[in-house]
Amino acid sequence: MHDHTPPRRRLLTRSSWPEARHVADVLRTETVGGALLLVGAVLALVWANSPWAESYTRLSDWVPWPGGARWHLDLSLATWAADGLLAIFFFVVGLELKREFVAGDLRDPRRAALPVVAALGGMALPALIYVAVVLTAGGDGLRGWAIPTATDIAFALAVLAVISSHLPQGLRAFLLTLAVVDDLFAITIIAVFYTADFHPLPLLVALAPIGLFAWLVQRGRTWWWALIPLALVTWALVHASGVHATVAGVLLGFTVPVLARRRGSATPDGDSGHRPAGGDSGHGGLAAHLEHRWRPVSAGVAVPVFALFAAGVTLRGTDLGALLADPVVIAIVAGLVLGKSIGIFGSTYLLARFTRAQLDEDITWPDLLGIALLAGVGFTVSLLIGDLAFGAGSIADDRVKAAVLIGSVISAGLAAAVLVRRNAAYRRVALREQVDADGDGVPDVFQEPGRD
Repeated sequence: MHDHTPPRRRLLTRSSWPEARHVADVLRTETVGGALLLVGAVLALVWANSPWAESYTRLSDWVPWPGGARWHLDLSLATWAADGLLAIFFFVVGLELKREFVAGDLRDPRRAALPVVAALGGMALPALIYVAVVLTAGGDGLRGWAIPTATDIAFALAVLAVISSHLPQGLRAFLLTLAVVDDLFAITIIAVFYTADFHPLPLLVALAPIGLFAWLVQRGRTWWWALIPLALVTWALVHASGVHATVAGVLLGFTVPVLARRRGSATPDGDSGHRPAGGDSGHGGLAAHLEHRWRPVSAGVAVPVFALFAAGVTLRGTDLGALLADPVVIAIVAGLVLGKSIGIFGSTYLLARFTRAQLDEDITWPDLLGIALLAGVGFTVSLLIGDLAFGAGSIADDRVKAAVLIGSVISAGLAAAVLVRRNAAYRRVALREQVDADGDGVPDVFQEPGRD
């Protein structure tokens, strides 16, 4: 009698070597970027609460181009950081999303199911918690429901890279893919729910520079004197349309081909129909080249400068008791710390419970809990949504900044506590395997000389 039961599918399995190499490269870059982001945030907090706080406010509110009102470009320095520099960050996110859909884990629907389900669970539950807390307190502040739904790629990967030396590689790949899917949904939320005064004509006109940008990159033309002006024109038109200008970065990132061009290539994405030799799919294309060029700019300049202008919460004269009792603050902190971890862990558990999927044999549920807690670090995009929801510089926006900082620090601390212990356990296993290299169960140091 034959058993026709389909085999159980492993969750969080080890990625291919090219995928592992890509994750390692991202981790190295984001470690430095996360450290700079933290420096920017700490500097903003210290500056905004120092005797020189007025100079911080004046710098944030300074309008470098007051004559740009006709083109909706009479923006303050803080707004330029949020709308302009952050577009570079979202361009890199767009490249990452394209790479995942074409050559990464998301190209396989079966492998994509887990991070997509986990990301949805990790966004839906924080939003529900936020709405429940705010409605219980009277309903003031509902517009900020999406603030705790976002995961910060730079911070989360930086924390993981600092903590992890022996954790399974599948956890790193899972966090990266989860954060990428999370960003895709966050971008959609920003475009749909936080777009005010929509003007369709500039958005339609923006299709022309986007199309020309796509035509050039699809043919491998990387002329900076053509691509950068086209990107700036696209950004300006999207900004004038009322859609948040960072969406322009994602749209441009999606146009870049991922797979390496072959001689005689005929596909629109620059692929001849065959995978590159050695299975290295997606690591020789223009997307990889541009991501390599622009990720340091994003992680090293754009995001830290945004943090410098976004995290300057003034606490002088603030009643901390009233701040911590504010319903919006409670809702954001609860959403980031509880909603993210329970949503991601719970949705993954349910997927394993009610389907034939199960965790990879190298990964335990406590490992996954640490990653789910780490996803509660929601700094960059959460602050951006807070600015869009309540208005930059408002009293409510200051409460949002404080709440995001508190929730992100708590999430990072809890995740570190779990992952440090798990990393130590994996390190002990690795040391035992190293001591007993021949696998006979007896430490090599106790074996007689010459014994096999």
